[in-house]
Amino acid sequence: MFHKVNDPGFGNFSTKNIQRYVNKDGRFNIKHINKKRNISAAYTFLISISWLKFFVLVISCYTVINIVFAFIYLLAGIENLTSSTGSPLHDFFNAFFFSAQTITTVGYGGISPRGIITGLISSFEAMLGLICFSFITGLLYGRFSKPKASAQFSEDIVVNKHLGTHKIMFRVMNSRKSVMIRPKVDVILLLPEAVGDSFKSSFYTLDLERNAITYLPTTWTIVHDIDDNSPLSNYKVENLANLNAELIILLSYYDDAFNQEVHQVHSYLLRELKIDYTFEKAFSFNDDGIMELDHDKFDRIIQK
Repeated sequence: MFHKVNDPGFGNFSTKNIQRYVNKDGRFNIKHINKKRNISAAYTFLISISWLKFFVLVISCYTVINIVFAFIYLLAGIENLTSSTGSPLHDFFNAFFFSAQTITTVGYGGISPRGIITGLISSFEAMLGLICFSFITGLLYGRFSKPKASAQFSEDIVVNKHLGTHKIMFRVMNSRKSVMIRPKVDVILLLPEAVGDSFKSSFYTLDLERNAITYLPTTWTIVHDIDDNSPLSNYKVENLANLNAELIILLSYYDDAFNQEVHQVHSYLLRELKIDYTFEKAFSFNDDGIMELDHDKFDRIIQK
């Protein structure tokens, strides 16, 4: 008999047009409203965004700060830094480059403050630069040291019949060369159900052929049999894709690169099911007897 879960943490209430609980990137599909902002939230945001967004943000902030200080130096008088060129644009660039040299503490010496006002401004800017670059250094360390799961989930989820039983399958691959030790996977079926005029979410733990292995050097196909012990046994296979249901997967393993246990969340919608398909084998042995894992074949499926 299949095992029904009371509430794994999502809540039992639901709605007719419910969206997926977990996005493709593993983040929970929750929209926060009236959320108070704080420094810790900013830190979490800055170490979680992509590297491209991070560097664009850093360069943008660096440019804006220098532009602001350039205008401040112009208001204080460009003659307190260097002789005016007579061109507002050239004077602005002289002030901008002096600001860049000050905030980075480079100080080439070509331009230097000549009065108390510009001396105070440049001193404050130098202190601000030390604080900002220390903060950026901490963020870089946090981004590099933050454990990141290296598991890659297949793009598709398939179902086919084997040995008289229909099986739902997806697979996982280690995308890095680090060793994944004792990976374990738990799969929960989220099934919205109508109760009178309202809806509620029911959760079921799916039995798997294997929910843990010792190592994951290549690929691992996770299989659920749609037998009498499956909560999907009351549905025809061709109707599974019509269910507004979701499979929520939690993968846990010990990563030798970070020397700690790492967790990764993923999900599939049953309407994404590929019926009567199976996965193409992604690894083989070459002529020298060495196993080769073809990443291009990881997502390939073939019709049975």
